[in-house]
Amino acid sequence: MTRKRPASYAQAGVSLARADHFLKAIKPLVRLTRRPGQLGTIGGFGGIFDLRGAKPTSSEGLLLVSSTDGVGTKLALARRVGRYDGLGVDLVAMNVNDVVCTGAEPWFFLDYIATGRIEPEVLVAVMRGVVRGCCEARCALVGGETAEMPLVYRRGEFDLAGFCVGAVPKRRLITGAAIRPGDTVIGLASSGFHANGYALVQRVLSPAQQRRWADELLTPTRIYVAPILSLLKQAPVRGIAHITGGAFQEKLGRILPAGTAARLTRASWPVPAIIRRVQEAGGLRDDEMFRTFNMGIGMIVVVPPSSAAKTLQILRRQRVAAWRIGAIERGHREVLWD
Repeated sequence: MTRKRPASYAQAGVSLARADHFLKAIKPLVRLTRRPGQLGTIGGFGGIFDLRGAKPTSSEGLLLVSSTDGVGTKLALARRVGRYDGLGVDLVAMNVNDVVCTGAEPWFFLDYIATGRIEPEVLVAVMRGVVRGCCEARCALVGGETAEMPLVYRRGEFDLAGFCVGAVPKRRLITGAAIRPGDTVIGLASSGFHANGYALVQRVLSPAQQRRWADELLTPTRIYVAPILSLLKQAPVRGIAHITGGAFQEKLGRILPAGTAARLTRASWPVPAIIRRVQEAGGLRDDEMFRTFNMGIGMIVVVPPSSAAKTLQILRRQRVAAWRIGAIERGHREVLWD
């Protein structure tokens, strides 16, 4: 039997017309993210950004900070329940929250979408979320790529990746090196699971539970850029950790200098109800939960004890719930629990 050969690129499964339609649909959305320093428009060979136009507080010793990340298996849950509007926010948040941990202001963002077939309604919903996230982070969306790959992804499947670049004056760079015993650890409230641990979430929940709790399970990741940048202007901060994959031990432990440890108190903040529901549904132990999920703390700042009260006040003025969740002591770059 002779195999029928495609007579065109479209018959091979790649439609330039669909791609063009999608690009035209998102251009008005992308314009909403413009900020000082952005040049050109989306659709060119490269996104252009003028460092001087960004009006940094200081160009002396200015450092560029970059990040790339995706949203993991939260995609599978979104596809299962047909809800895509929050995924773009997640994508931006996972990147800009990492960048701001260094004290940097996010400047611009790019996205990458790989799919088996461009479905404009779905991908425009995703891009609305990307634009919403960029606007919240005050970050320009300067470009992106949408790749239709029917030999790699089945119809209805897609994956997302994001890329962010920001900047910080060298003298204001935050690495955690200044953390010392006696410092206070402050936790900032998450909006839920954010974009981590969804392989386990979907393993322990039935399809019916996933659909019933979809609103809470798909709540977008909180973006901490504005409150963190505001805090940095008003109070000393010695370390910042974005609590994502690997949770507290991995992410807080990453910024602890040699000779220090963090001792945290589990009862010092409220765990979101949806996280406890998943724990009960799966019969998961506390140790596993705190090793996998953010448990209601999406970002951590480490500050001198004399600045703790002021830090909490500043964050609450920014409408971010925050708590003293522990302290730094002598140790071996580990997270200990009370």
